[in-house]
Amino acid sequence: MKTAVISGGNGGLGRALAGQLEAEGWHCVLMDVDIKGLETTESRTPVSVDLTNTQALENAAAQIIAARPSIDLVIYNAGVSQIGPFAEADATSHRRVFEINYFAAVEMARLFLQELRKSQGTHLAVSSVAGFAPLHGRTAYAASKHALQGFFSSLRSEEAAFGVRCLIAAPSFVATNIGNPARTKDGIARPGSATDGIDYMSPDAAARIILTGVKKQREFIPVGRVARLAGWVMRLSPALYQRSMRRKIKGES
Repeated sequence: MKTAVISGGNGGLGRALAGQLEAEGWHCVLMDVDIKGLETTESRTPVSVDLTNTQALENAAAQIIAARPSIDLVIYNAGVSQIGPFAEADATSHRRVFEINYFAAVEMARLFLQELRKSQGTHLAVSSVAGFAPLHGRTAYAASKHALQGFFSSLRSEEAAFGVRCLIAAPSFVATNIGNPARTKDGIARPGSATDGIDYMSPDAAARIILTGVKKQREFIPVGRVARLAGWVMRLSPALYQRSMRRKIKGES
């Protein structure tokens, strides 16, 4: 039985990815700071860990590696958003977004690197449209996703010699937390909770597109109509994309 490790495993997209992989015979290890509601089964192992705590992450990874015969797929899905103007955010909150969205994924990749080389497995980074295009009111989030894509795009060439794939999925707006709009005072929020999104997808629909892309070994997987359109417009005219995005998100005429 192949093993997938999924960070942010208790979020809507994490659970959807796990459910579809388990239906295909995978064992899924779901890592999250809060694993409430996740049960240990023959095909699922929840692991409670704060991904920004390096020692805790190292301990969790060591336990997972020791418990599983192989690690075949690591999905870097954990993340937060930060909604609000840059002028109202401080350096601490900006760094917090990077710690979760970028540095935690980098450390996970480091810890599972050798295991994926052994299995000739796959790194799958869950980025965003904001990973290749600007997004109004989300400077830290967009910057962290740009960094995530840059890291895994560069890692791809290094790991190819070991038969390891590095894939990037870029969802647009996935409705994972629409009913949970709570934010910290500095605007940090669970992903998928914003009310200004466009053409929201369900987590199950997003997961199907992502996993189809994984099966086809697509290095870049745009997820949803908005992601496909955004990629096309960004290549055609970044200025046009900027105007359109600002009009849609900010509500300008």
